[in-house]
Amino acid sequence: MTDVLWVLVGIFIGSFGGILTMGILSAGKFEDREREIQDLRTQRQLLKEEIFKLSKPRQKPTPRKKRKYRPQNKKRQ
Repeated sequence: MTDVLWVLVGIFIGSFGGILTMGILSAGKFEDREREIQDLRTQRQLLKEEIFKLSKPRQKPTPRKKRKYRPQNKKRQ
């Protein structure tokens, strides 16, 4: 009976250690993937803005406003 108890304790400790090890190893990979996803989102946004700039048709410049000339002082005869 005690042998079965020791086997069960060993299985619990081993499974806990395995789960802990897997969590630690996968945490680094998760951070790398999150960083890569953020970089790709930033790159996508920059490319989207660039495409939007290039796709705008070139507009003519707005014409100047007409100048309002004041009448010059004319000499009376």
